[in-house]
Amino acid sequence: MGRWEPGAGDRLREAALNLYLERGFDQTMVNDIAARAGVTARTFFRHFADKREVLFDAAAEVEKKSLAALEGAPATTSALDLVAAALEAVADIVGRDREIARIRRTVIMANADLRERELIKHAQMTAVLADGLRRRGIGDAEVELAAETGSAVYRVAFRRWVDDGDLDLCEALDQSFARLRTLIAAG
Repeated sequence: MGRWEPGAGDRLREAALNLYLERGFDQTMVNDIAARAGVTARTFFRHFADKREVLFDAAAEVEKKSLAALEGAPATTSALDLVAAALEAVADIVGRDREIARIRRTVIMANADLRERELIKHAQMTAVLADGLRRRGIGDAEVELAAETGSAVYRVAFRRWVDDGDLDLCEALDQSFARLRTLIAAG
């Protein structure tokens, strides 16, 4: 299949994920991914900056959609509900394919550098949410609590979704926020 044929990015992603599972992340080279996808290494670099970005390339889309959801919420929305709305937008993107999410998580958990990169991406997302809340005029203490709490709730919901075939990611997120509210009310 030539590089000019449509879907090269998706083929590259699929090839990379399968090779990462088969050989391990460190043992998989860009040339291997490109060959498996039926394209050149040059085509790979048109789609991804490096082989790690196959796992992390949705970050810009996630940030954009989450901020749009946060900014589009009514002015009277609480900080935690703003974060929940933003994370639901994230769930709409991330929750498209559970099997890819499972493979991605397996690959990341098997590599210390990728786990670190994943933590950095989560921290960046938390900072983006916090900045969005500040722009809405919410105070620093509430901003930090809402953004950090929302990030933790998202991670719990994501794990539940990946491991439970009966929930979609938005449902897992809604349930996790509901449990948090129950814990707060009981406290």
